[in-house]
Amino acid sequence: MIKILIADDEEKIREVVREYAEFEGFAVTEACDGMEAVEKARAESFDVIVLDIMMPRLDGFSACKEIKKYSDAPVIMLSARSEEYDKLFGFELGIDDYVTKPFSPKELIARIRVAVKRSSAALAEADVFRYNGLEINFTAREVCINGKKVSMTPKEYDLLFYLVRNANIALSREKLLEEVWGYDFYGDDRTVDTHIKMLRNSLGEFRDHIVTLRGMGYKFEK
Repeated sequence: MIKILIADDEEKIREVVREYAEFEGFAVTEACDGMEAVEKARAESFDVIVLDIMMPRLDGFSACKEIKKYSDAPVIMLSARSEEYDKLFGFELGIDDYVTKPFSPKELIARIRVAVKRSSAALAEADVFRYNGLEINFTAREVCINGKKVSMTPKEYDLLFYLVRNANIALSREKLLEEVWGYDFYGDDRTVDTHIKMLRNSLGEFRDHIVTLRGMGYKFEK
């Protein structure tokens, strides 16, 4: 299911987008301003993010710039203005598409599909995560730190890959056991804690990017 975040201070626009998107089988989350959009994008991963430019508290450009720090989701910008400057500035920030109001909801849904398809194709083509000196090749199951390959146990790889693919998302110990070890695993929360300790040792200078959430679990923080 494609997950969409739509941020616009006009409730009617959000309602129309939700109606058409849900009819297509998409899951929709709404935000009424840029600040709320940033908060929701930080708390949850989305397949595509739709941002209006003119919003209270934080405009769409500023929200996009902040969201891009921790999310690779494609961004589609909405605007009542069609000036070339706005479009160029948006593309410089890394947006994927620009739609001028008033717009056809059907066209927006089509553009969302294209953005998601393009993003998925790019991920499949280069299934590699890079962050400063840390490089993770998911397909080859290789981890390198500052160009040097790191040796890990199979379960360390599985755990790291799951944490990184869900970066900045809080993951409970139960969720990690379920997703990394499987439904039929017989064990307890200490299994996760033990492997997190091993994984941190393997990551060396990047160990602090695995953050402990007291009383809950862990997350990989970029």
